[in-house]
Amino acid sequence: MDKVMNLASQKAVVVFSVSSCCMCHTIKRLFCDLGVNPAIHELDEDPKEGTEMEKALIKLLGRSPPVPVVFIGGQLIGLTDKIMSLHLSGNLIPLLRNAGALWL
Repeated sequence: MDKVMNLASQKAVVVFSVSSCCMCHTIKRLFCDLGVNPAIHELDEDPKEGTEMEKALIKLLGRSPPVPVVFIGGQLIGLTDKIMSLHLSGNLIPLLRNAGALWL
């Protein structure tokens, strides 16, 4: 859990992902289209620590699969449904601005 929380606080937007996951790709693409440069941690590309981080994310979220998980400003925001809900309601961009991920 410490590793996940440490990584989550290192950049304004952090995404824990799996490279073959279509929902992960969607979230990464959304941030890219908005002009955000998130830190991406592909759990499947680090067999040892990736598995440990996945377990920590499952514990943190209380559900599986645990990706994509998004942290903004060091705070857990959630999975795809939460990010898309924030985006569609117009609340994602202000959240990104407040975290320093967008400067417009």
